[in-house]
Amino acid sequence: MSNSIRDTLEQKLNRFLELEAAMADPAVQADGSRMSAVAREHGGLAKMVNTYREFKRLSDEIYGCQEMAEAAEDHEEREMAEAEMADLRKQRESLWDELLAMTVGGEDSHRTRCVMEIRAGTGGEEAALFARDLFEMYRKYAEHKGWKTEIMDASASDMGGFKDVTMTLEGDGVFRDLQYESGGHRVQRVPETETQGRIHTSAATVAVMPEPEDVEVALKPDDYRVDKFGASGPGGQHVNKTESAIRVTHHETGIVVQCQDEKSQHKNLAKALRVLKARIYEQKREEEANKRAEERRGLVGSGDRSQRIRTYNFPQNRLTDHRINLTIYKLDQIIAGDVAPVTEALIEYDRDQLRSEMED
Repeated sequence: MSNSIRDTLEQKLNRFLELEAAMADPAVQADGSRMSAVAREHGGLAKMVNTYREFKRLSDEIYGCQEMAEAAEDHEEREMAEAEMADLRKQRESLWDELLAMTVGGEDSHRTRCVMEIRAGTGGEEAALFARDLFEMYRKYAEHKGWKTEIMDASASDMGGFKDVTMTLEGDGVFRDLQYESGGHRVQRVPETETQGRIHTSAATVAVMPEPEDVEVALKPDDYRVDKFGASGPGGQHVNKTESAIRVTHHETGIVVQCQDEKSQHKNLAKALRVLKARIYEQKREEEANKRAEERRGLVGSGDRSQRIRTYNFPQNRLTDHRINLTIYKLDQIIAGDVAPVTEALIEYDRDQLRSEMED
């Protein structure tokens, strides 16, 4: 096992033990929201940590068998120890593959909550319709995976598309699967607004950010400014009277988040703060990623939203992921929510890159 992955797993194990201790702390138990956050993070790490513990147990047993084989006084005893050692190594190799799959995507791969932002790019109304199609694709994929989704904010276009939309997703493996979606998405098709049947090219950007727990990004009211305003779009007539829409500006980073999806000012503020924490955490992740960029230059999970990662060609029913030269002629199924062939290919590519780095 490479030192970098072992270090990551040891850090996860130590964090898991810290969380177990926190869950037994009466002060944490008395604080419902903190206890919920600690339990959620603990649950997200449990599978990885338990697999790693079993991996370590098998490693210890292999070492014991090796000592036994070396100390054996007769041929039969040595053969028994070597046979057991071979079986244990096979079991450990299987666990190693599981651990590799779990750690693909970096230290946030265990996250069970993330924030996804989809923004229309070049292409006017057609870009907004494409942003809506991407939103529906991810929503259906989440439904198939059994993940929970919630719209945090949305700005509709005149034809029913999205100028931008932000949603949260929650479930097992959610960030590990979706982090590869960050970047520029390009569509080639005949728009609904096109009368002469010409193919147009439009674009949208997707950003996927792990949602940190409250204890990881602590925000005090003094850290941000809250502005209230009337909402626009559907339902805006009601909210304009009460100024329930919220805009939050973080003083230190200058990050601005707004939310107008709810009719309640309190609910909009709570949603905006969740997105703000995710963006602050993502900024820290990006700073760390830049430091490690040279180390991970071959891996696809960079999350650079300025990078064009994928083309959706409707006339040819073709999806192309430019990072790994993946082409699939089942765009109709993918856009209908069957994203798994794409995410699985990206995860496998990342895993292969990690394997090759360890062999170098």
